[in-house]
Amino acid sequence: MPGENLSRDEAQERAALLSVDGYEVSLDLRSAVGDQDTGQAAEGAPRTFRSVTTIRFRSAEPGATSFADLIAPSVTALSLNGKDLDPGEVFDGTRILLEDLAADNELVVDAQCAYSRTGEGMHRFVDPEDGEVYLYTQYEPADSRRVFANFEQPDLKAPFRFEVRAPEGWTVWSNGVGELTDGVWQFAETKPISTYITAFAAGPYHYVTDSYSRTFEDGTTLEIPLGAMCRKGLAPYFDSDDVFLVTKQGLDFFHEHFDYPYPFGKYDQAFVPEYNLGAMENPGLVTFREEFIFRGKVTQASYEGRANVILHEMAHMWFGDLVTMEWWDDLWLKESFADFMGAFSLVGATRFRDGWITFANRRKAWAYRADQLPSTHPITADIRDLQDAKLNFDGITYAKGASVLKQLVAYVGQDAFLEGARRYFKRNAYGNTRLGDLLSVLEETSGRDLATWARAWLQTAGVNSLTPQVILSAEGRITELAVLQEAAESHPELRPHRVAVGLYRRTPDGAVERYARAELDVEGPRTVVAELVGAEAPELVLVNDDDLTYCKIRFDEGSLATLRERLGEITDPLARALCWSALWNLTRDALMPARDFIGLVLRFAGRESDIGVLQMLHAWADSALTFYAAPGWRAEGERLLAEGALKELRLAEPGSQHQLTWARFFARVASGSADLQLLGGLLEGTAKIDGLVVDQELRWAFLEPLAAHGVADEPRLAAELARDDTASGKRHQVRCLAARPSAAVKAQAWAAVVESDALSNALVEATIAGFDQPSRRELLAPYAAKYFEAIERVWADRSIQIAMDVVKGLFPSLQDSQETLDATDAWLAAHESAAPALRRLVLEARDDLARALRGQACDVAAAG
Repeated sequence: MPGENLSRDEAQERAALLSVDGYEVSLDLRSAVGDQDTGQAAEGAPRTFRSVTTIRFRSAEPGATSFADLIAPSVTALSLNGKDLDPGEVFDGTRILLEDLAADNELVVDAQCAYSRTGEGMHRFVDPEDGEVYLYTQYEPADSRRVFANFEQPDLKAPFRFEVRAPEGWTVWSNGVGELTDGVWQFAETKPISTYITAFAAGPYHYVTDSYSRTFEDGTTLEIPLGAMCRKGLAPYFDSDDVFLVTKQGLDFFHEHFDYPYPFGKYDQAFVPEYNLGAMENPGLVTFREEFIFRGKVTQASYEGRANVILHEMAHMWFGDLVTMEWWDDLWLKESFADFMGAFSLVGATRFRDGWITFANRRKAWAYRADQLPSTHPITADIRDLQDAKLNFDGITYAKGASVLKQLVAYVGQDAFLEGARRYFKRNAYGNTRLGDLLSVLEETSGRDLATWARAWLQTAGVNSLTPQVILSAEGRITELAVLQEAAESHPELRPHRVAVGLYRRTPDGAVERYARAELDVEGPRTVVAELVGAEAPELVLVNDDDLTYCKIRFDEGSLATLRERLGEITDPLARALCWSALWNLTRDALMPARDFIGLVLRFAGRESDIGVLQMLHAWADSALTFYAAPGWRAEGERLLAEGALKELRLAEPGSQHQLTWARFFARVASGSADLQLLGGLLEGTAKIDGLVVDQELRWAFLEPLAAHGVADEPRLAAELARDDTASGKRHQVRCLAARPSAAVKAQAWAAVVESDALSNALVEATIAGFDQPSRRELLAPYAAKYFEAIERVWADRSIQIAMDVVKGLFPSLQDSQETLDATDAWLAAHESAAPALRRLVLEARDDLARALRGQACDVAAAG
């Protein structure tokens, strides 16, 4: 049997054979605290817990053979239909062989399952602050088999009954309501759900409650108990009131628009440590990374981001949990829908009215990058197995899919789209679907044939570029305006786009504002915008104004000249964000020199009102300098960015979120001795910037560049950890320690991540982040060859999450030379039989490196 991976063909064969009536799962988690029971495992073996599972299921073919899934160190006992099986004969560490099935079957599995330190399965975390132990589960796409035996695929849904024995004084949560009886937590049976969205949290969590109530038009009232939890150490920072506010606003919004009551009883939200994802939509027990609890001052963009994630996961309760895709090919069905609904409900139900600006500027940037990689794929991807599924939680599945759904809403109409969703939920409740099931109801409600639209947008890859072509008369009027559409040679599809074309010019007071707009369908290589013929000459033509479609915006020469001089005077924040995004794409495509983009940021970012856009500009400017700027200009670029950031920091309103944002950016780009001295003074209190409060999180942000430049040594970092002796503080310290400019430090960090599995997932992530410092490229040079020697072994030996972190995070991107590109090509040529998911990660990193080299060549050419 083929190990941990599961192919689509195997899943389809098993789904055709089996149907599951229900699970009863009993876990004993008392081993989570105290010394490991040496009777359970040999010395050096993982800490384990007992898991007893009873599965009742039917076989369409009596006498057939199939398998159940379980990843566990050992199985104590197995029985099928009352007959004891020898675990040594039928269990290989990942699968349980099931032979001679009856029409009705009962499988009982008594296993020792391992606690996780990688965020997969049953994760065990020991809080360094107080020694308390916290457990939680994370399963998507296929890690519930690390906790109990099951049929691990999304289309074999079933009801679940859970019971848990836990250490005294602990509370345990699961998908259903729990009750402690005679020392055992008993949970209400779930509705039929997929294995990957079952969940547990257990430990001495700080838990806050509230409730939600809604009366429907038929007079019925829905009461939903609400809960929110975090580690005790984070309780002083936990703004649960705001979490509950957004939760209630979201429930109101989705009840109004979906016309289907929330189907899973209670609604708990757990903010958990060392979480690999942003969040996970487990019905009744949504899990989030605890970084959404803010230990220091943050901007409104952070609160908006958290609200968006809360609403994204809530949308999944209907789209993903109530109705689930058959297989991971249609992963996009739930993620794209939830990504779109997150922004849609954010704007429609909460205080964050500028959610579509964030979507256009941040989420689409993720999609544009993913859609230009060699691994790009149609939104409806070909997912051959679980490793493919793991890698397809990407910018295409989420952000491009959501962008396309936004266009679909414009195409069929919002009312028709929402009515289609309502019918979809009611017809397929607790079942599994494919893409065609959604398109069929949308065709019903809109009257449109969606086959052509689906083929162009869902079944092809790549991103189109739209460029305006303007011809003016001698009198300064538009005689012809057209939109030119282009596609990459590798993905030549020209798609139908619903776009708005906006004309902008200066007003008497110097602002740049729109004075004309036309909305039209763009098809083929050239589409005439007849409605705007005769309009006065524009200074800026913005195709895809209002961000109706998914495309890369290009500019005619006159528009680009206007942006170079007057970008900061565009009054509409969405239009301005779209222009910034387009300029960044020009930089990534080596059509604008990196130094020019950095110059625009230095000139105009100080006028940016939207804090989320400003934070994105800082990230892009940093990337432009690190990857796309000519190596010989980097020192000058560092100096200019640091000077500009400090200037804006001093000009920002004292105590404002803009001041905080510029302070963080200044820390990121500081390199000169005066800059580092200022950071040190702000830490020690010998320097001051009016209104800037240097709280604990900002202290760590200032310490990292000091460590990276050799100013903060190990004793200094140890002293800071003593000041902040928490899990968060430990992660910060580990990152700063790995950032220090020493060959010995880099060797130690490399060994800790690549040669050992002692670090938890969070500390692996922190070590990689500190190791990879642009300011010390020469120290990282020896690790380029070591990387290619190690990655296949890492992929084979480590969990997929850790392996992905290592392969992506340690790729020698800072050794940006043709030599590194050639070494990457040599590895790919010599490892054609390597795991496809591993090759994909290396191919993506290779593409980023080649793009960086093209950008550097463009920047060199600009210097003359």
